[in-house]
Amino acid sequence: MARYTIRRLLQSIPLLLIVSFVLFALMQATGDPLATMGGRQPTRAVDRERLSRQLGLDQPIATQYLYWLIGNDWVVVDAETGRMGTRRGVLRGDFGMSYVTRQPVLETIGGRIPDTLLLTGTAEVLILVVSLAVGIFSAVRKYSLFDQLFTAVSFILYSVPVFIMAYSLIYLLSIGLRRAGLPYFPTSGIFDPAIGRTFEQVVWHMVLPVLTLSLISIAGYSRYIRSTMLEVINSDYIRTARSKGITERRTLFVHAFKNAALPLITIVGLDLPFLLGGAVVTETIFAWPGMGYLFINSLTRSDYPVLMGILMLIAVGVVLAQLMVDILYTVLDPRIRYS
Repeated sequence: MARYTIRRLLQSIPLLLIVSFVLFALMQATGDPLATMGGRQPTRAVDRERLSRQLGLDQPIATQYLYWLIGNDWVVVDAETGRMGTRRGVLRGDFGMSYVTRQPVLETIGGRIPDTLLLTGTAEVLILVVSLAVGIFSAVRKYSLFDQLFTAVSFILYSVPVFIMAYSLIYLLSIGLRRAGLPYFPTSGIFDPAIGRTFEQVVWHMVLPVLTLSLISIAGYSRYIRSTMLEVINSDYIRTARSKGITERRTLFVHAFKNAALPLITIVGLDLPFLLGGAVVTETIFAWPGMGYLFINSLTRSDYPVLMGILMLIAVGVVLAQLMVDILYTVLDPRIRYS
């Protein structure tokens, strides 16, 4: 297992390099970061030339990529003066400075990760708990009234776009409750500035964005769990376990669910890295100060260093999450071995 893990990590290095270059080239085509540096006034031609030279934006994309990757200890930033910078590069842990805030990228991203993990982590726990409960119950009570009712509701929820779900919840649980004179849920921010960041304020502000993230995923996850459980509980070894007098609870949760969970782990493993990237649409609608909100703001300002920092964080997370999924496979299914 150790040799397999090391081999997978080594194989991911060229993959991440290719992904980083493709993302870097795409980011260069998203917009002009110099266009927004003058505030409401258009950036003057003299200032554009000076800023372009200082930021290294006047160089070819390949040169800019090397400057971003390995630093400018080896890359000439200004071809006329031969100026050499001191930036260390991504390979040495330096993602550069934000074009907008002039703060280090890692500090900018690091300040948003806790709020993103708080939101998306809570939503993911809720999704897994409710999906497992509903999916298993629907499989055990297949074709019952509950199963048929939830099947119809899940199809409706799964087909609703995220922004429609968000605005529907705002209308029902914020505007509707407020009109009725009842306590209503806030629609923006993570706490009320007049009260401060207390535990109650954070939880109260999390309700609508967590529900927005959870309802659609619960509809999809629960249907997937139901189908995999139905396939497993009709297997011969489950009928054998029941014939031996094993209790129904042990049969379902020890024998059936352990095998039905293998495909589920793959799906969850693909979702986990994107928890770091945040929920772009949801965080933007509810003004949640997380990674998704930061990504949209950076995209509109063409803040390449911050965008690349977020995207590379997700790329590394995908590689590590898939490695964890492969390792969990061997734990849940002893027949799987990596030599």
